[in-house]
Amino acid sequence: MSIKSILAAAVSASALAALAGGELHIYTWSDYIAPEFVGKFKEKYGCKVVIDTFDSNEAMYAKLKAGGSGYDIITPSSYLVPTMAKEGLIVELDHSKLPNVRKNFDASFKSQIIDPSFKYNVPYAVTYTGLCYDRTKIPEGVDVRTWNVLDNPAFRGKITLLDDMREVIGAGLMSLGFSVNSRNREEISKAVEKVVSWKRNIRKFDAESYKTEVPSGATWIGQGYSTDCMQIINGDEDEGIPPSETIGFALPKEGFSIAFDEMVISSKAPNPDLAYAFMDFLYEGENAKENMEYISGPNPVKTAIDALDEDFRDQIMLDADDVKRGQLILPIDDDAKVMEMYTKAWDRIKATSAN
Repeated sequence: MSIKSILAAAVSASALAALAGGELHIYTWSDYIAPEFVGKFKEKYGCKVVIDTFDSNEAMYAKLKAGGSGYDIITPSSYLVPTMAKEGLIVELDHSKLPNVRKNFDASFKSQIIDPSFKYNVPYAVTYTGLCYDRTKIPEGVDVRTWNVLDNPAFRGKITLLDDMREVIGAGLMSLGFSVNSRNREEISKAVEKVVSWKRNIRKFDAESYKTEVPSGATWIGQGYSTDCMQIINGDEDEGIPPSETIGFALPKEGFSIAFDEMVISSKAPNPDLAYAFMDFLYEGENAKENMEYISGPNPVKTAIDALDEDFRDQIMLDADDVKRGQLILPIDDDAKVMEMYTKAWDRIKATSAN
């Protein structure tokens, strides 16, 4: 072994020893990190990992603003990262501690993230919001590849929408041919009217229940995230859950939202060095591959994507034409008046009864 290799090994061993015994706290979406991957990280670094979950960006952000602390890594969607940075909730990243990230990032995902410089963010996984549905409950001739299916009286009381302001208003906007990021008062008002009209068929606004209720039959169509629905479709061999042949996932033809969830480090992180180690560890090919097979969605790690089973890769990766139909959710809080419009629109949707 060369002197250079010996020194590198010594530095690595020293770094591992310094992190051993630490505790990493992660605040993320549910069912969004492979337990096997977490186990490998814990074994390598001799540490503990504690994971808390949230069900919407709004809920996560509200908790942090109210003083919620103790987290090292948080995984907001891209559009919330600039806000969190501006308010001092997260730190600018030291990329000398993240050598795998730039080396292994899959550049084909560059157009789907807001900040490709990774100033505050390490891209974690991308989700596409569409409609998770039970094929056996869809009447013959009914097209589920459109937001307009939410108007169909055949589904009265059998639909759920996400409890998420941007996703729900965005669906209303896209159903009318408008941008998911519209700042036009009239367009937003029309989107509110559209969503309120859907409420005749809506059981509830909830970001989690569709994952169990669509398979059980309580919900027939649930607005939901691609990763969640693909997990249902693929089943979980370790948990004894077989793949489902009756569940489908549709990306509406009028457009669908794209949200990259990012790993960021809290400005109050108790253990930032362990956070850096975790993010860089994910960007090792075999680790990301294992994680993708669990979350049923793409981590943007080129070596890992290339190593996936071809059928699975085709299932979770969108082709170029589908990506063109998608719309990346962008920040709106740079304009207080626009943010107020959205907040009031969301309040109207929640408070107004359907006719």
